[in-house]
Amino acid sequence: MRRVAEDRELAARLAEVRANIAKARAEGAHAAKNVRLLAVSKTVSAERAAACWQLGVDGLGENRVQELLEKKRQLPPEVKWHLIGHLQTNKARQVVGQVELIHSLESWRLAEELEKRAAAAGLIIPCLLEVNVAGEASKFGLAPAETWDLAAAVASDLPHIELKGLMTVAPDAPAEEVRPVFAKLREMRDEMRQKAEKFALKRLNMQELSMGMSNDYRIAVEEGATIVRVGSRIFGGRVYR
Repeated sequence: MRRVAEDRELAARLAEVRANIAKARAEGAHAAKNVRLLAVSKTVSAERAAACWQLGVDGLGENRVQELLEKKRQLPPEVKWHLIGHLQTNKARQVVGQVELIHSLESWRLAEELEKRAAAAGLIIPCLLEVNVAGEASKFGLAPAETWDLAAAVASDLPHIELKGLMTVAPDAPAEEVRPVFAKLREMRDEMRQKAEKFALKRLNMQELSMGMSNDYRIAVEEGATIVRVGSRIFGGRVYR
């Protein structure tokens, strides 16, 4: 009975998030046509993550490589996994071929390592550039002024990395206060797409905007997010071990 009750609660939470996304898409002047919902399953058991996948989310997001790989071994092979947390260069080899999308590419050194591992495996790795839009010292990510140079260098010189867009983690602040952060990332993405066309960088896709978490995903959708990363609003409060 407890499992049934938990599954019902999970389904209800997920339905609420989906309804909020639909409402934000309808009301947002900059909203994207399609928005993918990632359920962030960090600290959540493999069993609950599997139940969430069965309810039809677009993917499961993990912050740590080890936790992602452990759960991946326990869930069906069709699950789409996203690495959304900081990726250390010495762990790059572990994620090549294991994830649908890496959201946290933030340095040339990491890009080179991913390129080397992907080339050896004969794979192309889809990535997003992580941008620290608000310039917070506590967060990872490129400064906005650095982002184009890295994007252009990757697109020109690293054929086994496919840049698909940008990601950011907004400050921990009331939702309306982070709206300018999301708007800035959208503007950066649009400017980079124009530059990519101007300089004929055909491998620079830059369609995706991964932004918005449990406390601010509705604002992010209104501002153009194509991927939102929602954890506690779906799974409830975290239990850290």
